Parts: sequence; structure tokens; C-alpha cells
Amino acid sequence: MNRTKIDANSLELEDKVVTIKRVVKVVKGGRNMRFSALVVVGDKNGHVGVGLGKAAEIPEAIRKGKEDATKKLISVAMDPQNSITHDFIGKFGGASILLKRAPEGTGIIAGGPARIVCELAGIRNIRTKSLGSNNKQNVVLATIEALSQLKTPEEVAEARGKKVEEIRS
Repeated sequence: MNRTKIDANSLELEDKVVTIKRVVKVVKGGRNMRFSALVVVGDKNGHVGVGLGKAAEIPEAIRKGKEDATKKLISVAMDPQNSITHDFIGKFGGASILLKRAPEGTGIIAGGPARIVCELAGIRNIRTKSLGSNNKQNVVLATIEALSQLKTPEEVAEARGKKVEEIRS
């Protein structure tokens, strides 16, 4: 990831809880129950992050997840139609996700976890397909991984030492 650090304080971030899991640890005295919350935050304008919070109570786990997500914000390369700049496959653990460009008016065609990430990133036209594992945490992290790897035509042209027109043709 070659993106610059994003100042979360200057952004108005929305958050959505993807999943809350009850985690049980069996100890000598019985069972310790805690909660794990997977939270996605974004400003609907090209910035999105994901965080995991763990605590004894649900609201505290969500707060910690939100805090973690704001620390891990990424920038998403988008085109003028509010779609991604090119097709890409993101992988994390056993989950893979295919992100495809879509023309204006398509909307977000995505499953639950990937849809939340795309909506909070500000992408309005995209097609996705979840491949492999359907574990919500891994699908969200694979989507974030794919979005962080996207490059604008300008970045590609600069890396190859060409003009943007040569890249687009």
C-alpha cells in the first residue's frame, strides 16, 4: 500500500457493524464470555477502514472496533462514474473477492459484507462476486485489500513512464 496517511479527524465518518460474535473461553472456574465486533467505517467519499473490537460488553466491543477502523483508513481509487478504476481480485485467508467496474446506473451489486464496504467507500457502481470462503470477516478484509491495491490511470502511467492516453488505449 503506497497511500499516504489519512487524517481521520478531518473526515465525517459513518460506521456499520458487520458482525457481532460471542466468544467463549472455558477456564477452571467456568466459561468466560466476551464479544467480538467487526466494524467498517467510511466517509462515502473514497475513504474506508475496517476494525475488530473485543470486550466483555457489546457496546464496548463496537466502540473499540470503530476506533481500530479509524486508525486503518485507506484511500480508494475511483473513476468519474463513482466506480473503481479497473477490475481486481482481492484475497485474504480463504476468501477471494472479484471487483468489476460497472457503468453509470448499475448500482452496487454485491453480497452483504462486500456491499457495506463499497457503500461506505463511496462507490456507487460496481459488480462483485465472493469466491472461496464466505466468512464475513475474511470477505470484508479481502474487499479492503482489493480496494487498497487499486491504482488510478495516472499512477500506472507514472510507474511505466508513459502518458495517460497510452495507458487508456
